[in-house]
Amino acid sequence: MRAGMIGLGGMGAGMARNLAKADFLTGVYNRTPATAEALAEILGVTAFSSIADLAGAVDVVLLCVSADPDVLAVVDAIRQTVRPGTIVVDMSTVSRRTAQEAARRLAEQQAFFLDAPVSGGVEGAKNGTLAMMIGGDQAVFEKAKPVLSAMATRILYMGPTGAGQATKAVNQIMCAGINEAVTEALAFAEAQDLPMDKVIEVIGGGAAGNWFLDKRGLTMTQGIFKPGFKLALHHKDLKICQAMAAEVGVEIPLSDMSVRDYERLMAEGYGDEDISAMYRLKKNDRR
Repeated sequence: MRAGMIGLGGMGAGMARNLAKADFLTGVYNRTPATAEALAEILGVTAFSSIADLAGAVDVVLLCVSADPDVLAVVDAIRQTVRPGTIVVDMSTVSRRTAQEAARRLAEQQAFFLDAPVSGGVEGAKNGTLAMMIGGDQAVFEKAKPVLSAMATRILYMGPTGAGQATKAVNQIMCAGINEAVTEALAFAEAQDLPMDKVIEVIGGGAAGNWFLDKRGLTMTQGIFKPGFKLALHHKDLKICQAMAAEVGVEIPLSDMSVRDYERLMAEGYGDEDISAMYRLKKNDRR
């Protein structure tokens, strides 16, 4: 199957590289042409000058962009040239309703749509070890699975269109709570004058151990916040979660707290840092 990748940010570039390693990648497109051209030269594929050109040349169109309007704009561009039977896989994080609308629009062209948001950060995208949660027609998913397996090691079909995005919302809510807990606990540890490297090592091996502590604990306590997942993007995702929760009458107070904390950090110019920059607040807010 010939695949094309749209969106070559921190996540998309890593996924494109793994698609190329598995001999699926035909070409790439990015809003900034120079980015696409540079990666295409490295990978030996085509840098398409438009989304429509890419969509007409492949069997599977993969996209990873930032926001709901971006996804629908890309889908409308794909619709111009997409061939019947083409599978469009959206790995962005958007709302369930946006996924359903994208599927509706593509169905008019007899093309298929899978919502396939991912978790695992830049590291997972680079190493091909992402977790991927799929919504859409199960038969279409099975057809696309070999391509998806080039980017992810845990791929689960969750249900009809939108189920993947609903599952990703669960992930983002959980990440918010973990971020609040880990940054607060480590700020407490620092206030106790404990050796932070040893705190992280011993707690990471016990019941409170988790991915975020393991991957971000040392860097955050050293004041390093190079983005694996940008704070402003998690804020965007949590706003989606808030809207979805309101639709079904569910409260998500930890996520509400994270939204407020992120807004404070964004106002101070830290929106492009990793979500572990929450540690800045926890240190400053301690009494």
